[in-house]
Amino acid sequence: MTPNPTFARLVPAILAMAAVVLASNILVQFLFGQWLTWGAFTYPFAFLVTDLTNRIHGPAAARRVVMAGFVVGVAASALGTQIEGEFGLLVSWRIALGSGTAFLVAQMVDVQIFDRLRRARWWRAPLVSTLVGATLDTAIFFTIAFSAGLSMIAPGVDVAWANEALPVLGVGPVAPLWQSLALADWAVKLALALVALVPFRMIVSRLTEKVA
Repeated sequence: MTPNPTFARLVPAILAMAAVVLASNILVQFLFGQWLTWGAFTYPFAFLVTDLTNRIHGPAAARRVVMAGFVVGVAASALGTQIEGEFGLLVSWRIALGSGTAFLVAQMVDVQIFDRLRRARWWRAPLVSTLVGATLDTAIFFTIAFSAGLSMIAPGVDVAWANEALPVLGVGPVAPLWQSLALADWAVKLALALVALVPFRMIVSRLTEKVA
């Protein structure tokens, strides 16, 4: 682990994080089935970028990469609030607030948990930190963005569609639509947390061999 990596060493991680955040902001506009968007399949890789940076360069460097991703995400969301789509603005200020808050909190918690577990079995730190971070991300984003109980955040934003009472994922008990969207999103994040262990192990092993 490099204690104080130069900015040049972090450029690949920063570019990777920026690419994931930008791709997710674009792909979230396109539906995948009834409960998901394509962005659900790209965004979880932000945790992979954070965990790789943490393993290779340490927590301080990981936080710098997270902040770079946060800035890119805020800029993309701010731009989206100025662009009219078929059903209004591409991004409401409420969604922008939920997205930025969820990203920053979840990623910073991921960094902290990973650092605490870095001396455990190789898979424990990336898996546990990503599972906790992804759960926080989903809960924070969907609650802020769509919960009727937080309508005071942006009274002018219509979230009635997200609070329509429907069976959860079409088969469960009746609940607001946004909870089905959150559950589907969370399930994808958990599945990809397991999948990401493969590239995590491969990349860390290769870089370790080069250093050795």
